[in-house]
Amino acid sequence: MASSEWRMVSGERARGRRRRIPSAIHHLLLTFAIAVFIVPGSALNAHAQVRIAKIAAHPALWTVHSKTATVYLLGSIHLLPANVDWHTPEIDRAMDSASTFMFEAPLDAAGKAQVAEFVRTHGAMPAGTTLRSILPPKVRADYERALAAAHLVPEQLDGERPWLAAIVLDVAYLQHMHYVVSDGVDQQVYGYAVAHKKAVQTFETPAQQLSLFMPKDEKLEIAEFDANLKDFEAEESIIGAMIDAWGAGDAKSVGRLVNKSLDAEPGARKILIDDRNRNWIKILDDVLAKPGVTFVTVGTGHLVGPGGVPALLRKKGYKVEGP
Repeated sequence: MASSEWRMVSGERARGRRRRIPSAIHHLLLTFAIAVFIVPGSALNAHAQVRIAKIAAHPALWTVHSKTATVYLLGSIHLLPANVDWHTPEIDRAMDSASTFMFEAPLDAAGKAQVAEFVRTHGAMPAGTTLRSILPPKVRADYERALAAAHLVPEQLDGERPWLAAIVLDVAYLQHMHYVVSDGVDQQVYGYAVAHKKAVQTFETPAQQLSLFMPKDEKLEIAEFDANLKDFEAEESIIGAMIDAWGAGDAKSVGRLVNKSLDAEPGARKILIDDRNRNWIKILDDVLAKPGVTFVTVGTGHLVGPGGVPALLRKKGYKVEGP
């Protein structure tokens, strides 16, 4: 893409023409492999966690029954404070009983390699162009404030396209606020599955996930980046409230918070939540048709509300225990 193709467009022009992903739910959609690869290592490691007293969480667990199979559904928070202990006897028994574990996308070395390839192909600015050079002055000022809040320097992101820089900023900022990628639920569950030599399957590829964040219309990419920068520092309070509700097992409150973030972006809800949930139901139909016990860990936003996976499975006639 030549640098001349970049257009500085306003937020008004962007409205109604495509979906914007609210920055407050970026962390709900990123798997561990994606977050680890795209965020500079210095940002991930710069803020060592002080291990303080554990906080017990009791997240909701759904159990789905067919005539031949059982599927457990656990909602993940992909980045968590290091002192949150979400293991409950019910969850531990479900994990122990499962022979297969399913995640949104691969969390292994092969998955990280796929992320790396996607970023190399789709995440770089054109040669001779930097991120700062394409930003209008007001957007550049917001960008510099976000960099400072995330404890990053411009040179770390100068070669990245706006869609990728937005993700890096969000995750690095949360890391600085003591939300830890390696302590995310899916990474811990994946570690258990590998340690116990369980079968591992996924719903999507890294390319499918990252494509959700990359605008197809490059002319609107700066406008989306600008909009994300404006609500950048507000996301900590939203995420904190979401983790509190998740830890209390309050699926209805989690749903309200997710909906609040997406109410102004119905296009985002369709692409990020609804369409993917319907695709996952097709896969789970096959899983539930075969004998076995499967433990599914996906972003908690996919499991709540009338369009959530448990609700869709109930509509199909499966017995679903849980909220």
